Amino acid sequence: MNDSPIMRAEHEEFVRRMEEEHKRQNARIGNVEKALEQSNKLLVSVEKLALNMETMQKEQKDQGERLEKLEGRDGEMWRKVVGHVITAVIGILIGFVFQRIGM
Repeated sequence: MNDSPIMRAEHEEFVRRMEEEHKRQNARIGNVEKALEQSNKLLVSVEKLALNMETMQKEQKDQGERLEKLEGRDGEMWRKVVGHVITAVIGILIGFVFQRIGM
């Protein structure tokens, strides 16, 4: 091993190379920090999207249930109307038959 002292020029070259390496490392760290910040923003956006989709799913389910009730109500009302019409027609027919019989 050589125990001779290093020359000033060698020392300055070493310092220059270390400073360049620090600049490169700092630039890389800066890029990683930017990427991490973007990833965090994306994560927050995905969480918001998931919550919105969950809310939309619940609303769609509620709307489907309300639509089924409305459709059932219209069908029920139609059946009642048809029942009243049939009752009226049968009543008219019975009245007509009784009139013919002479009652």
